[in-house]
This record gives sequence, structure tokens and C-alpha cells, in this order.
Amino acid sequence: MTGATGACKTAPDPAPTAATDPTVTPWRTLVPGKNLTRDEAMQRSRQIATHSYEVATDVTDGPNTFATSSRVRFTCHEAGDSFIDFIGESVRRVELDGQPLDTGAFDDARIALPGLSEGEHELYVEAVGRYMNTGEGLHRFVDPADDEVYLYTQFEVADCRRMFPVFEQPDLKATFQFTITAPAHWQVVSNEATPQPVPAGTGTLDGKTSVERATWTFAPTPEMSCYITALVAGPYVRHADTVETRQGTIDLGVLARKSLDDHLDAENIFAVTKAGFGFYEEYFDQPYPFSKYDQIFTPEYNMGAMENAGCVTFAEIYVFRSAVPDSLVERRALTILHELAHMWFGNLVTMKWWNDLWLNESFAEWASTTCQTEATQWRTAWTTFAISEKTWAYHQDQLSSTHPIVAEIRDLADVEVNFDGITYAKGASVLKQLVAYVGEEAFRDGLRTYFAEHKWGNTTLSDLTRHLEATSGRDLTSWVADWLETAGVNTLTPVLETDADGTVTSAHIEQTAVEDWPTLRPHRIAVGAYELQDGALVRTDRWELDVAGERTELAQLVGRTRPALLLLNDDDLGYCKVRLDAVSLATATEHIAAFTDSLPRAVVLGAAWDMTRDAQMPARDFIELGLRALPGESDSTLVRILLSQLEAAAGRYVAPAHQEATAQRLADELGRLVEEARPGSDLQLQLATAWAAAARGEAGVARLRALADGSQRLEGLEVDTDMRWVLMTGLAKNGALSAAELEAEGARDRTASGAERLARARAARPDAQSKQQAWDTVWGSSSLPNAEVVATAAGWQRVQDPEDLRRFVGPYFDRVAAMWDDRTHAIAEAVAGGFYPHALVHADVVDAAQSWLDSNPTASQALRRVIAENRDGTVRALAAQAFDARS
Repeated sequence: MTGATGACKTAPDPAPTAATDPTVTPWRTLVPGKNLTRDEAMQRSRQIATHSYEVATDVTDGPNTFATSSRVRFTCHEAGDSFIDFIGESVRRVELDGQPLDTGAFDDARIALPGLSEGEHELYVEAVGRYMNTGEGLHRFVDPADDEVYLYTQFEVADCRRMFPVFEQPDLKATFQFTITAPAHWQVVSNEATPQPVPAGTGTLDGKTSVERATWTFAPTPEMSCYITALVAGPYVRHADTVETRQGTIDLGVLARKSLDDHLDAENIFAVTKAGFGFYEEYFDQPYPFSKYDQIFTPEYNMGAMENAGCVTFAEIYVFRSAVPDSLVERRALTILHELAHMWFGNLVTMKWWNDLWLNESFAEWASTTCQTEATQWRTAWTTFAISEKTWAYHQDQLSSTHPIVAEIRDLADVEVNFDGITYAKGASVLKQLVAYVGEEAFRDGLRTYFAEHKWGNTTLSDLTRHLEATSGRDLTSWVADWLETAGVNTLTPVLETDADGTVTSAHIEQTAVEDWPTLRPHRIAVGAYELQDGALVRTDRWELDVAGERTELAQLVGRTRPALLLLNDDDLGYCKVRLDAVSLATATEHIAAFTDSLPRAVVLGAAWDMTRDAQMPARDFIELGLRALPGESDSTLVRILLSQLEAAAGRYVAPAHQEATAQRLADELGRLVEEARPGSDLQLQLATAWAAAARGEAGVARLRALADGSQRLEGLEVDTDMRWVLMTGLAKNGALSAAELEAEGARDRTASGAERLARARAARPDAQSKQQAWDTVWGSSSLPNAEVVATAAGWQRVQDPEDLRRFVGPYFDRVAAMWDDRTHAIAEAVAGGFYPHALVHADVVDAAQSWLDSNPTASQALRRVIAENRDGTVRALAAQAFDARS
């Protein structure tokens, strides 16, 4: 699955940083038995072996509920009590081997199966499911552009049970045959090829209007885990193509809503997909394991994408209705390849339990970046990985919630919060090191024997390492212990001494670790020496070496003139934070744009950002460094990440006494850089977006309004629908738009995206009434759809004066636990994280968070983690502000 920006989760931006059917309400999160534990799952897999499901679902019963049933064939190996999972409106009938069971045994999450005897069984459950508007289970969406209804499923981690009764755990694999009754004019897509429908009379979608129905009976799937089954249904528009594979011709499909079809560049998506098919089949030495491959872009999606077998769902952020940065096009390609990699690693071979989720996601991150580098136009994908994913990993690995890559997963609640920078980005970074450690050929050969032995089965980490040890001849025991079973990131610092002439007399690398995670790991890194030559920073020497323990000598530097810039972890080979010595930092500050390649510039900027966050570089100095790096920068992802860091530094890390002046300087400089950027360039587009968010004061407001109404133009910048919303949100944040003007803007864009952007702009207005209204809209209703929750929170966080959020601190901590208990995980996490007062960097907020944690030891661990991580961010920001003030 790609994450949250929209990769299995794709990496989000490293800095804190989005249509409705009001008849749909979410199901309560905490119901008895919902939180399946690992011990329960292990017991059930010892007792039961599932063989097949026949699932029938009718989505023409009205806007709130749907009829659903499961016929399950399984073997019981140990006599005794058991249960099957279901979360829905009601259970109408339960039969075991033709004999009725008590429907009162349904407790809103489980249906009891008492006294199972050993042998073969057939279970039939007839139930009523409830549509969701949270991006979980069977999600229902009404398109405001044309009132068409669209459905899609999202089942990972454990929401398959929201659509049909199922033994919900990854190691109880079975075949699944779906029979779906839906409006006859719809597209109906699942894991197998879509069959010819059969007429089925009439039904209703809204409880009033009659529609002609049809029934689609799909072929059974291969034996697989329930969380990768899928249903997508609605008047989607389908584009078709084929790809030649080892098993023959495979049908490809790309689908989106009718109202978005004009913006869907299916040919580009097909091209990336075909490149992935060719690369993975050869690298894994395994044919594509399913019968077809559809990719569907779905509304109100919580993550980047999901690897449903042969039926991948994506967030609609990847359908570009307006101009977008090149980094987003590259990100879409990475997400496509990430989900395709899962067809082998995750779907063909599946983790036994969720503690190996990291391997599922880390592998897809590593494989997709490798494929993107070697088989597509994005040959510098590892540079993008260094800039974006690794920044995410370093951020996550320094929180109090950090954990070993191999995490302890006691229950489903633990899984929900481990879709993070450790599971994705750090794991992929470490896998990249593992490839170097065992050798790429041995790594590839180990994967091939792994797939050959375990296809269609469930595995653990030891199954993979056993194959890699066999092909490489290396014992991986200590490697696994150092890198997978301990947490934290090491810091490498160059320590140099020179004589009066600048000749290096001693040099070494110092490795440190934090007190809570003191492991000093082995690192294979490159060290680069750079000199200024004709105005360019040129690498004159490069040494590759192993770093181990507290001190590693740099004998290569002794006896030579100190370089203008010494760069540890040049080429970004290792997973580690690095420091810049004083001379190198001075060189970088003065000549950051002089690098001839974007990767060393990215490593230097990453080091400076780490130093800023660690209170070792004044935030205002980082801002000056970043502003010098922007002009002429051609790496789109580097621009995107740097702009987000500049925003975070100005808003959170600059000392309060200097924040107003710094915010104005940042806005002014971004405005100047927009004017100087090449017309029509990616840089111009990103700078314009960042400037609109930063603009302030009379001059800024006047320019925003002039660009929005067309009285002023910027050559090369098209004020299309999305750019107009960027400008209008900037005006709203400055209090320069009335409520009537905002509603009129919403009327210009009656689409799902327009509704989300209107919600964000409303919440961005700085007056107390608008902030309170945004708060009340989300906290006062559990029926608000996921996309609107996220958009409203994003706007509410946008403030010019952080004190505007102070009055919400008390209500937040008073209500957050009750809110969490009343919402599904996706919504609860969006509210708890989205409405934490990030911008208010004050000790009072830290104290309030700590007091809540101390007073709520038995609260949901997922919620405690949200609170603790946000507390950590405020603590770090306070330290950075204090350092900036001293400077």
C-alpha cells in the first residue's frame, strides 16, 4: 500500500503540512472484539484452514446499506469454539453445515462459532453491511459534478470484514468468488476479469429512484489473503490496453470517474506499467501471477494506493486536472511501480502476520525505486529517494515513538500506526544497504529462489534471509540484529585538525547515537572532497570506506590541504545523519548553487536541515541557505522538499522575536524568485504555490488578488483551476475574502476537488468565527467524509498568528479521547493529528500534552502515539527557537 501523500503509503512531506454524501455515517471504531490480537490469530490459524469463499453483494438496496453474504468452506483441525469476523448493520442468518446458529451471537464485530468439530465444514452467513465515507471498507461517494454514485473498497489492515463475513487475517488464505448485483450501466471491477452481466430486475441507489440492475459473477481468484480482495463499482470510464508477459497477453485497464476522464493521461500510466511488468518478471524470474491488471483512480482515498490483486486503487491526486510539478508526475510513476511490485512481494508471497508488514512495504519501496531507475525515464530516482523518503525516515526515527524496523505487532491496533517512515523509508534504505552487503547478483538470485519456494504461501523474515544467506554465503544474523532489531539513527561527524597552513594533521569520523537507542552500527559510506573551480564546486576526491564504532580514521585527508567542503555520506549510500564542519558549512552557505549535480547539494541541504532541527544551526541561517539554493534548481523533488522545510523553519524554528520579520522576508524573497524563474518552468510553478501560501501584508494581498482576477499576469504561469484555489486560499488566510466571495468561488468549481479546496479555504480564514466554525464542523459531526475532514484540518492549521490557536488547546485535550473512541481509525487519526495545534510552539502545549499522556495511560496506544509525536515536535521546535535566539 502506498501512503499518505498521495506510496502502500507513499512518503509524505517531511514537514507538518486534502463530495460528500451526508446520509452515510461511519461505524464506531471500538466495538467488542474488533481488535484481533496476534495470539488469537495464531490460535485460529492452528484450528482452521480456509479453502474457499462465495461472496454475494447487492449494492442496489439504497444509500446506506447493502445486502451481503458469505459461503465459506474450511477445515477444522482442532475441535472447539471459534469465530468469523464481520462489522456491519446486522446479521440475518447463520448456518453451519446446513444447521441454523443463533444470530444473537453477533457482537458487532464477531459471529461466534461454538463447538466446532474436527473435519470439513461449510458456513453460510447472510448479513447487512453499511457503506462507509471514511475510506475504509466499502466506501460510497456521490460525485457533486453529476450526482453519480461511485463505490470502492479499502481492506488493509482489517476492513474486509466491513463488506462481508470473513476470517480476517493474512495467513488464512482461500479462493474468493464474488457475485455482485449493481446498476446495469456501471463498470464492476474485482480481482478477476469482469464477466458478462446478467439482467437482474430493478433496484435503487437513493431509496427513491428505480434503476435497472445486473449481476456479475466473477471467476474464483487464486488462493490469497482477504485483505487484497477488492470491489470497485460505478460509472467509471475504462481505458484498455494489453501487455505481453511470460504467461501470455494480459489485459490492462485504467479507470476514473466520468467527470475526471478528460484529465486522465492513460497512455503515460500504461507506459510506466508496461516497463514495470518487464522489469519485475525478469528480476524475480516469476511470471505475473494474476489474470489481468486494472488500475482505478478513486475519490476520497486515504492513502496513495493499495495493491489489491489485479485491481489496484489509487488516490485521485494522481489525476492531474491542472498543471502539477514534475515531482508529482515522478511520484505517480513510483506509486504505480510500488503497487505492481506488491503483486509478487505481498500478494504472491504474503507475510504470515503483520509484524512483517515492514518487509512488504520496504521491499516495494526498494523495488519500485530500483525499477524506476533502471527501466523508466526517471534515472535519478535514488536521488529523489534520498531527498524525500530518507528525510521522512530520519524524521520518524527521532521521535519517541520510533521502533525497530521489525516491530512488535501485538494486535491490529499496532498495525494501524506502523504505516510510517520506519516501515517504508528506513526499511527500504536498509534493504538498499543489504543489496550492497550481499551483492546485487546474490540478492537477485536469493529473491528468485525465495519466490520459487514460497509462491502462494505465507512467510516470515527468516524465510527470506535463509535464501539470501544461501546465495551470498554470508551469515546475516548480526546484520539483522544491528539494522532490523534496534531503532534510532546514527550521526556521523567529521573531526579535523589543521596546522597554520591549512594542512590536515589529523582526521576521523565520530559516530554517535542517542541515549535511548545507543547502538553504533556498521556503515558503508563515501566521503567526498570538493573544491571551488571556476565558480563551481567540483569533487576532486572520493573515498569509500567502512565506518564502525565510535571513531573511524580518515587517513586519506592527513597531509593534504583541507578541502573547501568535506561531505560525509556523499552519493547517499548510507542511512545516517551527517554533520558539516564549520569550514564546509561556510562554503556551502556561500556556494550552495555551485554544485554541478543535485545529489551532493541535496545531501548538504539535508545535513543543514538536520542541524537546524537538532538546534545546531540557526533557523534563520538555514532559511538564507535555502533561498540561495532555489534559483535555477532543476530537481523538482528537491525544490518541493526545500520549500516545505523553509515554511516549517520560518513558522516553527525561528525565535519568536524574529518570526514576523522572517516570515515577511521569506514571502518577499519567494515573490522575487517567482518573478525571476523561467516562465512556464516547474520551478516557477512551485515557487508561485509557495509564495501564495507565504504572502502577507497589503502588498502581498494586492498581488494575490491581481493574479486571481487577471488584472496582473505572470508570464508562463497559467492561473488554472487549482492555481486559482491556491491564490484564493492565500487571500483567505490573510482575511481578504468574505464568506460570500468564498462561496462564489466554490460555485465556480462544483467538483469533489472544488469542495475540498473550499473547505480548506474556509478554515484558513484568520478570524475567530471561521476557526471556531471549522473546529465545530469536524468535532461536532461523526458523519463528515474523510476528504472534508482532512481539507478542513489543513486550512485550520494555516495561521499568521499562532496565538489564534491557543483557545483550542484545552478543548483539544478535553475531547480527543472521546472523539477517538467514536470514529473509525482513519477519521480519528485525521482529526487528532490535523487539529493538534502545531503552529503554537509553546511550553504550555508541551505541558498539556504531557499531562494528558500521564493522565490517560490506558487510552488507545495509537492515540497516545499521535499525542506523543506531536509533543516531540513542539519540544524540538522550542529547542531550535532557543538556539536561533542565541544566534
